Amino acid sequence: MKKVTEFLKLGEVFGYFVRVFQKPDPSRPDSSSLRMMHGINRISILMFLFCLCVMLYRFFAR
Repeated sequence: MKKVTEFLKLGEVFGYFVRVFQKPDPSRPDSSSLRMMHGINRISILMFLFCLCVMLYRFFAR
């Protein structure tokens, strides 16, 4: 049972969502490829959430 609860912990996942949408820390080094990667991650997260909302709407509308 302990292995199952450890597997289902979602704290790190939600922590990543918060970190991706935070303002970048000026003390950390920055490169254009890193900014592009975070930008693409933001777009993919927003698309996923939008599609999830559409799927839930379609499920409950039937």
